[in-house]
Amino acid sequence: MYSPEQKQQQAQRVTLVGAIIDTILGLLKITIGLIAHSSALVADGIHSLSDLLTDFLVVAVLKYSHQEPDEDHPWGHARFETIGTVLLGCILIAVAGAMAYESVLILLTSDQIPLPEWPALIVAAVSIGAKEWIFHYTMAVGKRIKSDLIIANAWHSRTDALSSIVVFIGVAGAMSGYVWLDALAAVIVAFVVAKVGWELTWKSIKELVDTGLPEEQVSQYTTEIMRVEGVLSVHSFKSRNMGSQSLLEMHLQVAPHLSASEGHYIGDAAVYRLKGKFEDIGHVIFHIDTYDDEEEVNYCKTLPMRTEVSGILWQSLEALGVPDPDISRLTLHYRSDAIEIDLMLLNSEANKQLNLIELEQKLSKSLSEFGWFKGIHLWLGTKSTRLN
Repeated sequence: MYSPEQKQQQAQRVTLVGAIIDTILGLLKITIGLIAHSSALVADGIHSLSDLLTDFLVVAVLKYSHQEPDEDHPWGHARFETIGTVLLGCILIAVAGAMAYESVLILLTSDQIPLPEWPALIVAAVSIGAKEWIFHYTMAVGKRIKSDLIIANAWHSRTDALSSIVVFIGVAGAMSGYVWLDALAAVIVAFVVAKVGWELTWKSIKELVDTGLPEEQVSQYTTEIMRVEGVLSVHSFKSRNMGSQSLLEMHLQVAPHLSASEGHYIGDAAVYRLKGKFEDIGHVIFHIDTYDDEEEVNYCKTLPMRTEVSGILWQSLEALGVPDPDISRLTLHYRSDAIEIDLMLLNSEANKQLNLIELEQKLSKSLSEFGWFKGIHLWLGTKSTRLN
Protein backbone atom coordinates (compact mmCIF):
# COMPACT_ATOMS: atom_id res chain seq x y z
CA MET A 1 0.00 0.00 0.00
CA TYR A 2 1.46 3.33 -1.04
CA SER A 3 1.60 6.40 1.17
CA PRO A 4 0.08 9.68 -0.12
CA GLU A 5 3.60 11.01 -0.75
CA GLN A 6 4.56 7.94 -2.81
CA LYS A 7 1.33 8.16 -4.81
CA GLN A 8 1.96 11.81 -5.57
CA GLN A 9 5.55 11.13 -6.64
CA GLN A 10 4.53 8.32 -9.02
CA ALA A 11 1.68 10.39 -10.43
CA GLN A 12 3.88 13.41 -11.04
CA ARG A 13 6.61 11.26 -12.62
CA VAL A 14 4.28 9.61 -15.16
CA THR A 15 2.61 12.94 -15.94
CA LEU A 16 5.98 14.60 -16.54
CA VAL A 17 7.01 11.79 -18.93
CA GLY A 18 3.75 12.26 -20.80
CA ALA A 19 4.24 16.02 -21.01
CA ILE A 20 7.70 15.62 -22.55
CA ILE A 21 6.40 13.16 -25.16
CA ASP A 22 3.44 15.44 -25.96
CA THR A 23 5.77 18.38 -26.54
CA ILE A 24 8.07 16.45 -28.86
CA LEU A 25 5.24 14.82 -30.82
CA GLY A 26 3.27 18.05 -31.11
CA LEU A 27 6.16 20.02 -32.60
CA LEU A 28 7.13 17.12 -34.88
CA LYS A 29 3.59 16.67 -36.23
CA ILE A 30 3.08 20.36 -36.95
CA THR A 31 6.46 20.70 -38.66
CA ILE A 32 6.16 17.58 -40.84
CA GLY A 33 2.47 18.27 -41.46
CA LEU A 34 3.29 21.65 -42.98
CA ILE A 35 6.14 20.23 -45.05
CA ALA A 36 4.20 17.12 -46.23
CA HIS A 37 0.96 19.01 -46.93
CA SER A 38 -1.07 17.11 -44.34
CA SER A 39 -3.62 19.32 -42.60
CA ALA A 40 -4.78 16.31 -40.59
CA LEU A 41 -1.29 15.84 -39.15
CA VAL A 42 -1.07 19.55 -38.29
CA ALA A 43 -4.41 19.31 -36.47
CA ASP A 44 -3.17 16.19 -34.69
CA GLY A 45 -0.05 18.09 -33.63
CA ILE A 46 -2.18 20.84 -32.14
CA HIS A 47 -4.13 18.11 -30.34
CA SER A 48 -0.88 16.74 -28.87
CA LEU A 49 0.18 20.18 -27.65
CA SER A 50 -3.26 20.65 -26.08
CA ASP A 51 -2.48 17.58 -23.95
CA LEU A 52 0.13 19.70 -22.19
CA LEU A 53 -2.68 21.74 -20.65
CA THR A 54 -4.25 18.63 -19.17
CA ASP A 55 -0.84 17.44 -17.97
CA PHE A 56 -0.35 20.71 -16.09
CA LEU A 57 -3.88 20.38 -14.72
CA VAL A 58 -3.15 16.87 -13.46
CA VAL A 59 0.07 17.96 -11.72
CA ALA A 60 -1.65 20.92 -10.05
CA VAL A 61 -4.65 18.90 -8.89
CA LEU A 62 -2.53 16.02 -7.58
CA LYS A 63 -0.33 18.35 -5.59
CA TYR A 64 -3.37 19.82 -3.87
CA SER A 65 -5.44 16.65 -3.51
CA HIS A 66 -2.74 14.83 -1.53
CA GLN A 67 -2.35 17.52 1.11
CA GLU A 68 -3.09 16.54 4.69
CA PRO A 69 -6.49 17.42 6.23
CA ASP A 70 -6.71 20.94 7.59
CA GLU A 71 -9.25 23.11 9.43
CA ASP A 72 -11.18 23.93 6.26
CA HIS A 73 -11.01 20.37 4.86
CA PRO A 74 -11.10 17.96 7.83
CA TRP A 75 -11.81 15.00 5.52
CA GLY A 76 -8.79 15.76 3.35
CA HIS A 77 -8.49 17.10 -0.20
CA ALA A 78 -9.14 13.95 -2.25
CA ARG A 79 -12.29 15.43 -3.78
CA PHE A 80 -10.11 17.85 -5.76
CA GLU A 81 -8.82 14.81 -7.64
CA THR A 82 -12.43 13.87 -8.37
CA ILE A 83 -13.15 17.35 -9.71
CA GLY A 84 -10.02 17.11 -11.86
CA THR A 85 -11.31 13.81 -13.25
CA VAL A 86 -14.61 15.49 -14.16
CA LEU A 87 -12.72 18.24 -16.00
CA LEU A 88 -10.62 15.70 -17.90
CA GLY A 89 -13.71 13.70 -18.78
CA CYS A 90 -15.35 16.85 -20.13
CA ILE A 91 -12.22 17.57 -22.16
CA LEU A 92 -12.41 14.07 -23.67
CA ILE A 93 -16.04 14.67 -24.66
CA ALA A 94 -15.15 18.08 -26.13
CA VAL A 95 -12.23 16.58 -28.08
CA ALA A 96 -14.55 13.86 -29.41
CA GLY A 97 -17.08 16.47 -30.48
CA ALA A 98 -14.42 18.49 -32.27
CA MET A 99 -13.08 15.39 -34.02
CA ALA A 100 -16.57 14.41 -35.18
CA TYR A 101 -17.32 17.94 -36.39
CA GLU A 102 -14.10 18.19 -38.36
CA SER A 103 -14.69 14.73 -39.85
CA VAL A 104 -18.14 15.70 -41.10
CA LEU A 105 -16.67 18.79 -42.72
CA ILE A 106 -14.05 16.60 -44.40
CA LEU A 107 -16.79 14.32 -45.75
CA LEU A 108 -18.56 17.34 -47.21
CA THR A 109 -15.42 18.88 -48.75
CA SER A 110 -13.25 15.83 -49.41
CA ASP A 111 -12.58 16.83 -53.02
CA GLN A 112 -10.77 19.96 -51.82
CA ILE A 113 -8.19 18.15 -49.67
CA PRO A 114 -4.64 18.21 -51.10
CA LEU A 115 -2.89 14.84 -51.25
CA PRO A 116 -0.37 14.42 -48.41
CA GLU A 117 3.12 12.98 -48.81
CA TRP A 118 4.76 9.89 -47.29
CA PRO A 119 6.62 11.62 -44.34
CA ALA A 120 3.19 12.23 -42.79
CA LEU A 121 2.65 8.47 -42.66
CA ILE A 122 5.92 7.92 -40.81
CA VAL A 123 5.22 10.60 -38.20
CA ALA A 124 1.68 9.31 -37.70
CA ALA A 125 3.04 5.78 -37.14
CA VAL A 126 5.63 7.08 -34.63
CA SER A 127 2.87 9.00 -32.82
CA ILE A 128 0.69 5.89 -32.59
CA GLY A 129 3.50 3.86 -31.01
CA ALA A 130 4.60 6.60 -28.61
CA LYS A 131 1.10 7.52 -27.43
CA GLU A 132 0.05 3.89 -27.06
CA TRP A 133 3.12 3.27 -24.89
CA ILE A 134 2.42 6.29 -22.67
CA PHE A 135 -1.22 5.16 -22.41
CA HIS A 136 -0.28 1.71 -21.03
CA TYR A 137 2.41 3.21 -18.78
CA THR A 138 0.05 5.84 -17.35
CA MET A 139 -2.82 3.37 -16.99
CA ALA A 140 -0.60 0.93 -15.07
CA VAL A 141 0.47 3.68 -12.65
CA GLY A 142 -3.11 4.91 -12.26
CA LYS A 143 -4.38 1.44 -11.34
CA ARG A 144 -1.43 0.80 -9.04
CA ILE A 145 -2.01 3.96 -6.99
CA LYS A 146 -5.82 3.80 -7.53
CA SER A 147 -6.08 7.29 -9.01
CA ASP A 148 -9.06 7.98 -11.28
CA LEU A 149 -7.39 11.22 -12.32
CA ILE A 150 -4.30 9.43 -13.67
CA ILE A 151 -6.52 6.82 -15.35
CA ALA A 152 -8.49 9.64 -16.98
CA ASN A 153 -5.27 11.22 -18.17
CA ALA A 154 -4.20 7.86 -19.62
CA TRP A 155 -7.38 7.72 -21.68
CA HIS A 156 -6.76 11.28 -22.77
CA SER A 157 -3.37 10.16 -24.04
CA ARG A 158 -5.02 7.34 -25.94
CA THR A 159 -7.26 9.84 -27.76
CA ASP A 160 -4.07 11.22 -29.29
CA ALA A 161 -3.04 7.71 -30.33
CA LEU A 162 -6.47 7.12 -31.83
CA SER A 163 -6.39 10.43 -33.67
CA SER A 164 -2.96 9.47 -35.03
CA ILE A 165 -4.49 6.22 -36.30
CA VAL A 166 -7.12 8.31 -38.02
CA VAL A 167 -4.38 10.46 -39.56
CA PHE A 168 -2.46 7.36 -40.69
CA ILE A 169 -5.56 5.80 -42.29
CA GLY A 170 -6.61 9.12 -43.73
CA VAL A 171 -3.19 9.85 -45.25
CA ALA A 172 -2.88 6.31 -46.61
CA GLY A 173 -6.42 6.44 -47.94
CA ALA A 174 -5.93 9.84 -49.50
CA MET A 175 -2.71 8.72 -51.17
CA SER A 176 -4.65 5.68 -52.49
CA GLY A 177 -7.62 7.73 -53.64
CA TYR A 178 -10.00 6.92 -50.72
CA VAL A 179 -10.21 10.30 -49.03
CA TRP A 180 -13.46 9.45 -47.19
CA LEU A 181 -11.66 6.82 -45.02
CA ASP A 182 -10.17 9.60 -42.92
CA ALA A 183 -13.54 11.08 -42.01
CA LEU A 184 -15.27 7.75 -41.39
CA ALA A 185 -12.54 6.50 -39.07
CA ALA A 186 -12.53 9.83 -37.22
CA VAL A 187 -16.27 9.60 -36.53
CA ILE A 188 -15.88 6.09 -35.08
CA VAL A 189 -12.92 7.16 -32.92
CA ALA A 190 -14.82 10.25 -31.76
CA PHE A 191 -17.66 8.04 -30.54
CA VAL A 192 -15.26 5.82 -28.56
CA VAL A 193 -13.50 8.84 -27.03
CA ALA A 194 -16.83 10.42 -26.05
CA LYS A 195 -17.95 7.16 -24.41
CA VAL A 196 -14.77 6.97 -22.30
CA GLY A 197 -15.09 10.64 -21.33
CA TRP A 198 -18.71 10.19 -20.29
CA GLU A 199 -17.97 7.11 -18.17
CA LEU A 200 -15.15 8.89 -16.32
CA THR A 201 -17.25 12.02 -15.81
CA TRP A 202 -20.34 10.15 -14.64
CA LYS A 203 -18.34 8.03 -12.19
CA SER A 204 -16.81 11.14 -10.64
CA ILE A 205 -20.13 12.98 -10.51
CA LYS A 206 -21.63 10.04 -8.61
CA GLU A 207 -18.75 10.30 -6.16
CA LEU A 208 -19.28 14.05 -5.70
CA VAL A 209 -22.94 13.47 -4.75
CA ASP A 210 -21.91 10.73 -2.26
CA THR A 211 -23.35 7.76 -4.14
CA GLY A 212 -23.06 4.56 -2.09
CA LEU A 213 -20.61 1.82 -2.95
CA PRO A 214 -21.75 -1.20 -5.01
CA GLU A 215 -23.85 -3.72 -3.07
CA GLU A 216 -21.37 -6.56 -3.57
CA GLN A 217 -18.55 -4.42 -2.14
CA VAL A 218 -20.63 -3.48 0.92
CA SER A 219 -21.53 -7.16 1.36
CA GLN A 220 -17.83 -8.03 1.53
CA TYR A 221 -17.32 -5.42 4.25
CA THR A 222 -20.27 -6.59 6.37
CA THR A 223 -19.23 -10.23 6.04
CA GLU A 224 -15.79 -9.36 7.37
CA ILE A 225 -17.25 -7.33 10.25
CA MET A 226 -19.52 -10.19 11.32
CA ARG A 227 -16.41 -12.33 11.84
CA VAL A 228 -15.37 -10.08 14.74
CA GLU A 229 -16.17 -11.63 18.11
CA GLY A 230 -18.94 -9.77 19.89
CA VAL A 231 -20.64 -8.24 16.84
CA LEU A 232 -24.27 -9.39 16.72
CA SER A 233 -25.34 -7.44 13.63
CA VAL A 234 -24.37 -4.60 11.30
CA HIS A 235 -27.03 -2.10 10.26
CA SER A 236 -27.55 1.52 9.17
CA PHE A 237 -24.55 0.99 6.88
CA LYS A 238 -23.58 4.05 4.82
CA SER A 239 -20.73 4.24 2.32
CA ARG A 240 -19.19 6.66 -0.17
CA ASN A 241 -16.02 7.27 -2.11
CA MET A 242 -13.52 10.07 -1.73
CA GLY A 243 -10.80 9.82 -4.34
CA SER A 244 -9.32 6.34 -4.06
CA GLN A 245 -10.65 5.77 -0.52
CA SER A 246 -13.91 4.28 0.74
CA LEU A 247 -15.50 6.09 3.69
CA LEU A 248 -17.84 4.03 5.89
CA GLU A 249 -20.41 4.69 8.62
CA MET A 250 -22.21 1.89 10.44
CA HIS A 251 -24.02 0.76 13.56
CA LEU A 252 -22.66 -2.33 15.32
CA GLN A 253 -24.95 -4.24 17.67
CA VAL A 254 -23.36 -5.87 20.73
CA ALA A 255 -24.78 -7.66 23.77
CA PRO A 256 -26.76 -5.25 26.00
CA HIS A 257 -24.85 -6.02 29.21
CA LEU A 258 -21.38 -5.26 27.86
CA SER A 259 -19.55 -2.28 29.28
CA ALA A 260 -19.15 0.83 27.14
CA SER A 261 -15.40 0.25 26.93
CA GLU A 262 -15.82 -3.35 25.74
CA GLY A 263 -18.39 -2.32 23.15
CA HIS A 264 -16.05 0.37 21.85
CA TYR A 265 -13.16 -2.09 21.77
CA ILE A 266 -15.25 -4.45 19.63
CA GLY A 267 -15.88 -1.53 17.25
CA ASP A 268 -12.16 -0.75 17.09
CA ALA A 269 -11.45 -4.42 16.38
CA ALA A 270 -13.93 -4.32 13.48
CA VAL A 271 -12.21 -1.25 11.99
CA TYR A 272 -8.78 -2.86 12.39
CA ARG A 273 -9.99 -6.00 10.63
CA LEU A 274 -11.53 -4.04 7.77
CA LYS A 275 -8.43 -1.94 7.13
CA GLY A 276 -6.23 -5.02 7.28
CA LYS A 277 -8.37 -6.81 4.70
CA PHE A 278 -9.22 -3.96 2.28
CA GLU A 279 -6.61 -1.40 1.19
CA ASP A 280 -9.20 1.04 -0.16
CA ILE A 281 -10.82 1.77 3.21
CA GLY A 282 -10.01 5.20 4.59
CA HIS A 283 -12.05 6.61 7.47
CA VAL A 284 -14.59 4.49 9.39
CA ILE A 285 -17.20 5.84 11.80
CA PHE A 286 -19.06 3.32 13.95
CA HIS A 287 -21.83 3.58 16.52
CA ILE A 288 -22.27 0.89 19.15
CA ASP A 289 -25.85 -0.31 19.75
CA THR A 290 -27.18 -2.71 22.35
CA TYR A 291 -30.20 -3.43 20.14
CA ASP A 292 -31.16 -3.07 16.50
CA ASP A 293 -32.20 0.57 16.13
CA GLU A 294 -32.51 0.47 12.34
CA GLU A 295 -36.19 1.32 12.63
CA GLU A 296 -36.92 4.81 13.91
CA VAL A 297 -37.67 4.82 17.63
CA ASN A 298 -38.48 7.58 20.09
CA TYR A 299 -37.15 5.97 23.24
CA CYS A 300 -35.01 9.04 23.99
CA LYS A 301 -38.26 10.96 24.50
CA THR A 302 -39.74 8.42 26.93
CA LEU A 303 -36.91 6.81 28.92
CA PRO A 304 -35.47 8.78 31.88
CA MET A 305 -31.80 9.68 32.31
CA ARG A 306 -29.52 8.44 35.11
CA THR A 307 -30.26 11.28 37.55
CA GLU A 308 -34.01 10.65 37.45
CA VAL A 309 -33.61 6.87 37.68
CA SER A 310 -31.21 7.04 40.63
CA GLY A 311 -33.49 9.54 42.41
CA ILE A 312 -36.46 7.19 42.11
CA LEU A 313 -34.31 4.24 43.22
CA TRP A 314 -33.04 6.03 46.34
CA GLN A 315 -36.62 7.01 47.23
CA SER A 316 -37.75 3.42 46.85
CA LEU A 317 -34.92 2.16 49.05
CA GLU A 318 -35.77 4.76 51.72
CA ALA A 319 -39.44 3.74 51.61
CA LEU A 320 -38.39 0.13 52.16
CA GLY A 321 -36.36 1.04 55.25
CA VAL A 322 -32.94 1.12 53.58
CA PRO A 323 -32.30 4.90 53.53
CA ASP A 324 -28.54 4.97 53.05
CA PRO A 325 -27.00 1.73 51.74
CA ASP A 326 -23.34 1.62 50.83
CA ILE A 327 -23.55 1.75 47.02
CA SER A 328 -20.54 0.61 44.98
CA ARG A 329 -21.90 0.83 41.43
CA LEU A 330 -25.16 1.59 39.65
CA THR A 331 -25.35 0.33 36.06
CA LEU A 332 -28.26 1.11 33.74
CA HIS A 333 -28.93 -1.07 30.70
CA TYR A 334 -31.04 0.83 28.17
CA ARG A 335 -33.11 -1.24 25.78
CA SER A 336 -35.36 0.09 23.04
CA ASP A 337 -38.33 0.51 25.40
CA ALA A 338 -37.14 -0.17 28.97
CA ILE A 339 -34.28 0.00 31.47
CA GLU A 340 -32.67 -2.80 33.47
CA ILE A 341 -30.88 -1.88 36.70
CA ASP A 342 -27.76 -3.52 38.17
CA LEU A 343 -27.00 -2.30 41.72
CA MET A 344 -23.81 -3.40 43.44
CA LEU A 345 -23.71 -2.85 47.18
CA LEU A 346 -20.45 -2.69 49.08
CA ASN A 347 -19.65 -5.80 51.04
CA SER A 348 -19.97 -3.91 54.31
CA GLU A 349 -21.22 -5.19 57.66
CA ALA A 350 -24.47 -3.21 57.29
CA ASN A 351 -25.20 -4.57 53.84
CA LYS A 352 -24.43 -8.12 54.91
CA GLN A 353 -27.43 -7.91 57.22
CA LEU A 354 -29.76 -7.23 54.26
CA ASN A 355 -31.79 -9.98 52.64
CA LEU A 356 -30.87 -9.16 49.04
CA ILE A 357 -33.37 -11.56 47.47
CA GLU A 358 -36.24 -10.09 49.47
CA LEU A 359 -35.05 -6.52 48.88
CA GLU A 360 -34.75 -7.18 45.15
CA GLN A 361 -38.31 -8.48 45.01
CA LYS A 362 -39.67 -5.49 46.94
CA LEU A 363 -37.78 -3.05 44.72
CA SER A 364 -39.09 -4.77 41.59
CA LYS A 365 -42.66 -4.42 42.90
CA SER A 366 -42.10 -0.78 43.89
CA LEU A 367 -40.55 0.20 40.54
CA SER A 368 -42.99 -1.79 38.39
CA GLU A 369 -45.38 1.19 38.40
CA PHE A 370 -42.95 2.97 36.05
CA GLY A 371 -43.43 2.02 32.41
CA TRP A 372 -39.73 2.18 31.66
CA PHE A 373 -38.75 -0.39 34.37
CA LYS A 374 -37.63 -3.81 33.08
CA GLY A 375 -35.96 -5.43 36.10
CA ILE A 376 -33.36 -5.02 38.85
CA HIS A 377 -30.51 -7.16 40.15
CA LEU A 378 -28.75 -6.65 43.52
CA TRP A 379 -25.51 -8.17 44.72
CA LEU A 380 -22.61 -7.50 47.08
CA GLY A 381 -19.22 -6.51 45.71
CA THR A 382 -15.80 -5.61 47.02
CA LYS A 383 -15.16 -2.59 44.83
CA SER A 384 -14.20 0.35 47.01
CA THR A 385 -14.86 3.20 44.57
CA ARG A 386 -18.29 4.72 45.04
CA LEU A 387 -20.11 5.56 41.79
CA ASN A 388 -23.60 7.00 42.36
